[in-house]
Amino acid sequence: MNKGLLVVISSTSGGGKDSVIRELIKIFPNSARLVTTTSRPPRPGNKEGIDYYFISREEFENRLSSDGFVEHNEYAGNLYGIEKSRLEESLTNNEIVFTQIEVNGKHNLDKVGLEHLSIFLIPDDFDNLAERIRGRGGVSEEKLKERLEIAKYEVEKSEDYDYKVVNIQGKFEETVDKVANIIRSHSTIDKKSQI
Repeated sequence: MNKGLLVVISSTSGGGKDSVIRELIKIFPNSARLVTTTSRPPRPGNKEGIDYYFISREEFENRLSSDGFVEHNEYAGNLYGIEKSRLEESLTNNEIVFTQIEVNGKHNLDKVGLEHLSIFLIPDDFDNLAERIRGRGGVSEEKLKERLEIAKYEVEKSEDYDYKVVNIQGKFEETVDKVANIIRSHSTIDKKSQI
């Protein structure tokens, strides 16, 4: 049975990864977003099985100790990870599977040798990024500063991604088109190699 292509879309906080993935799912008919698991409590409006699978930290650690995760990370005091069973099921049922893990998660996939296509969305300007993060609300200036420091670190650590796409403020459709074209080029290559 053919397996789908796992596509990692990473960006900084407020960098547009969720919005880009939503558009890509509309463009590619047999595609899906891989829903990851977290120990963090749901935020208002979060939906179980849509945004994340929400479990307790204790349950997360239990699944971790029984080798239930392909990769996992701790970010801002909460655990996040890709469960093996959910990944297998998603790759079996879809031609393209999108996941929005961050740079450490991508590096964990490299360590375990899981094949994937990785694309990092780079902010065009850190001032624009700060405004986007502010615009989402609920972030103090201190937290904003912390997120911008993490963002700079993530951009530095993204040098080993397959592709980097600058996400220019006000040119969202252009960003989506660039990413879609990258995926199309890899989907074609994969089909040729199976002949």
